[in-house]
Amino acid sequence: MNEKERSGISIQVSLSGYSFAVDDEGRSFVSGWLGSDRIFTTPEFQRRYDEVNISLFTPKCALVPSHFFSPESARASLSEVVRLRDTDAVEYKEIPGLGAVLVYSNSIDESLSRVISQTVLTTEGKQVPVYPEMYYLLCSLDKCSDYNKIIVSYRDGYLYLVIAQGKSLLLCNVYEAVDFTTAEYFIFLALKKLQLNPEISTVSLHTPVSGDEEMSLYRYFKSVESI
Repeated sequence: MNEKERSGISIQVSLSGYSFAVDDEGRSFVSGWLGSDRIFTTPEFQRRYDEVNISLFTPKCALVPSHFFSPESARASLSEVVRLRDTDAVEYKEIPGLGAVLVYSNSIDESLSRVISQTVLTTEGKQVPVYPEMYYLLCSLDKCSDYNKIIVSYRDGYLYLVIAQGKSLLLCNVYEAVDFTTAEYFIFLALKKLQLNPEISTVSLHTPVSGDEEMSLYRYFKSVESI
């Protein structure tokens, strides 16, 4: 008898709502973006899963090489690249495969991620931590089979971009982009500086996008995929 396949749900939370993807017994479902008013009527949130991942679109994040990082310096390291309020909580998460630590703050004046983390539990009834969207982009590098790895998330006026070649991380950054066209500009600017050719590269989307936005990327890239 085949071992029962593990069930999992990945939830992305932004200031304007949430989306989720479910893998259960070999079946997959992606919700697209939903308003926060639907959280208590979403049937997929009424059950438990073997694996639960919850990400928050916070632009307050920075990747620090492990040998330069210490827990005592976390706030100072993050404040060098983003504006922090005195009340902002600062946390960090090690990324072992990259030899780096992601320093971040989930203090972006929202409560939806906390409500979801208290609602959607693991099979054992455990509550999982909420990590920044950038953490999951970095973890997704191994899912990209191409040598040039370009992973993108876009939501609420911010572009989250990770670029690598093979095992080497070349870029990890957040850009303020008022619309998707501006987000594309930052993607191509980064590729130009890194001397990467989009025509022979695949761009991997970590967030749902509209059909028009996806087709716009197809004009420039060899392929567009969702991960």
